[in-house]
Parts: sequence; structure tokens; C-alpha cells
Amino acid sequence: MKAIQVRTVGGPEVLEFRDVPDPVPQAGQALVRVHTSGVNFMDVYFREGKYKAPLPFIPGGEGSGHVEAIGEGVTDVSVGAAVAWLGSVGSYAEKVVVPADRLVKIPAALDLQKAAALMVQGITAYYLSHLTFALKPGHTALVHAAAGGVGLLLTQMAKRAGAVVIATVSTPEKARLAREAGADEVIIYTQSKFDEEVLKITKGNGLDVVYDGVGQSTFEQSLKCLRRRGLLALYGAASGPVPPFDLLRLSTMGSLFITRPISLDYVKTRDELTSVTGSVFSMFTSGQLNVPISRAYPLEDAAQSHRDLESRKTTGKLLLSTGD
Repeated sequence: MKAIQVRTVGGPEVLEFRDVPDPVPQAGQALVRVHTSGVNFMDVYFREGKYKAPLPFIPGGEGSGHVEAIGEGVTDVSVGAAVAWLGSVGSYAEKVVVPADRLVKIPAALDLQKAAALMVQGITAYYLSHLTFALKPGHTALVHAAAGGVGLLLTQMAKRAGAVVIATVSTPEKARLAREAGADEVIIYTQSKFDEEVLKITKGNGLDVVYDGVGQSTFEQSLKCLRRRGLLALYGAASGPVPPFDLLRLSTMGSLFITRPISLDYVKTRDELTSVTGSVFSMFTSGQLNVPISRAYPLEDAAQSHRDLESRKTTGKLLLSTGD
């Protein structure tokens, strides 16, 4: 089969389009012919070596496709089923082996491309807005990078939950997208300091929660946006990791909370996975959620997809397509 293989860690150029042996499902696994694979910063971290995987490896932690074969003991899915998954490295390929209990069935009203786009980013937006800090009417929330894949979904879910949403973006065009997603206020952070703007908007009261997937460049200002006992949910580090932090500062800033959540801790069990994905898929099929797809690249253009993602100039979701 054709696949993207990493034989040495580094920049986007290490993503090689190669012929590799077809994977074979073992007991408890399913072989899936990949239709669409999602492109995420997690893939960048594996490519760079920040996240460890034995070399050589095939990147890609989410996707959608059809089950082609099943291993011994598999009862959750059958051959031919349309499925989606997250968490198994190896999706930048024409075929991938996935533990059968990590596959979710795709409802008929949801196409394969959108299903792939909803796995990592849809689940992330859902757990942040419904589980990490369960938004309710009257809550105030800041969504960083609100025109990105997670940001646009998170903004929609936060508004659906009844929160007042303040979004940060880098350009007027991205500001338009954030407003269309439901943001009540939009701050173009390249034109003003977002923490000062937040305090103006909230009349000095601060926010209940900040959802921050940017990391290093926004961390200090994000803390300044919070009300007493507010929460900073630091779910990513697109601008780099946050430097060491003295926890005593949280007390002097108003007994603040910080959490560093990851998706897999919210969908660890089979029941959690099906519950969360079921809720996300239902939001889409009922018309409550728009899935913003920026671009679907051919599999062989994976390196360009990483360059575009890392430029932070894209909006919505980036995907790879096998052309199946």
C-alpha cells in the first residue's frame, strides 16, 4: 500500500510517500481502508520527535473509512462498516489497523470526510465545553484561535450551551469566521492586547474560563483574563510549550485553576468514546453544528499540509484523502 512514512524525525520534509507492506489485523483488531485522515498538531509533535514513536512509523491519529477485515474475537464491527477512530498512529496510509473497540460507527447522515474532521477536534471541543468546564447560561468564556479547527467548533458548542463567548483571532477575515460561528465579541490580537480588551468587555470582572490551545505566547495574558477562581484549560501548545510556572502565583491571582487536558483521558473507555462521539455526531446531524473543512490534500501532499498547519494561516480542518 501507499503511506506516509517517517524514517527520521524533523521538519515536514521527513514525511515520505512510500510503498510499505499492508498491515494485518491481529486478535481484537480491524483492518480499515482509509478514506480520510485528519491532520493535527499531534502529528507534527510525533514528526518532530516531541512525542515518541519507534522509527520508522506512519503518522496520523484519526481518520475514517470502511472495515476491510477483522481479527479474531472482533464483534463490535463487521466488514464493510463505515467507521471513524482516533488515537491509533498510522492513519496517513491507504490502510490502517485499529483496535476494534476504538472504532465508532458513522451514522448514515454523516459522510466519511466530515466524520474524520469531527474526531479529534470535535471531541476536543466537546470535552472542553461540556466536561473540563461545563458551560451553562451566564458563563463567560474566551476561545483562543477561534478560526481554527477546534476554535470554530468550540465557539459553536459554547454558544449552544448558553455562554457569552469572546474569541481571539489574528486577522479581520478570521474575525468574520469567528462571528459567523457565534462569537459575541472578537478581539484581533495583532491589533491590541487581548487581556486588556477582555477586561474592558467584562467591565473588570474577568472570565469564568479560558480555552487556550496556543500555549507559550498566550499563557500569561490568559491568566490575567480570569475572574477569581477562574479556570485556564490549556489544551495545546501551537506557539510552543509553557515555561516552568510557580503554582503559588495561582493563589495571588485569585485562587485560579489550571488544567492540561488531552482527548484520550475523556474517551478512555468504550462507553466514554461512544457517548462523546455520539453527542458530537448528533450535534452535526441535527443541524446544530457546522463542520468547517479548510482543505483536503492528496495523501502524497502530507508535507504541504503540515507546512500549512504550522503557518497558523489556515482556518478550519485540514484533511488528507486517499482518493478511495
